[in-house]
Amino acid sequence: MDKKGEIALAQMRKAVQNLGGSTERYGDPTLTRFLKARSMNPEKAAKMFVQWQTWRASFVPNGFIPESQIPDELASRKAYLQGLSKDGYPVLIFKGSRHFPCKDHLQCKRFVVYMLDKAVARAIKEHEIGNEKFIVLVDLRQLTYKNFDPRGLINAVQFMQVIFLVYFFLLTKIKRKIVK
Repeated sequence: MDKKGEIALAQMRKAVQNLGGSTERYGDPTLTRFLKARSMNPEKAAKMFVQWQTWRASFVPNGFIPESQIPDELASRKAYLQGLSKDGYPVLIFKGSRHFPCKDHLQCKRFVVYMLDKAVARAIKEHEIGNEKFIVLVDLRQLTYKNFDPRGLINAVQFMQVIFLVYFFLLTKIKRKIVK
């Protein structure tokens, strides 16, 4: 990491402490992801990091989502990990035809976090910490109006953008295909 990055990390650590958070359990790669997500602005990155810590502590208090909290979503078999890509990244497959609008939105949100946590854990296992990349394939074959869940789609995008710091550069292409 260059000198500017090291200075930004030090400033972010101090800003996190000023906001009442702690960075002691997190390494430089994790904090750097938050800095990059906020254009290397330490104050904005610290605010986002503390918000993420607060959300994570309330939504995932045990550090993971137990399968007993998402039985209906698991039973649908709509998402699963399918080995590694040729570059060694975990592949998460989502079958749209097996998804139906959620009756229990909290369980649906937990399922999204559960699957993304599994993919990140597998990515860490295969690569160094700080390089938690994975591939998500969305199978839209046999998709019907019964499968369309606008609230679920919004929740998934929000999780991936805000909580997991994933950037969607293909979102406009997906929107065009859905509209057609």
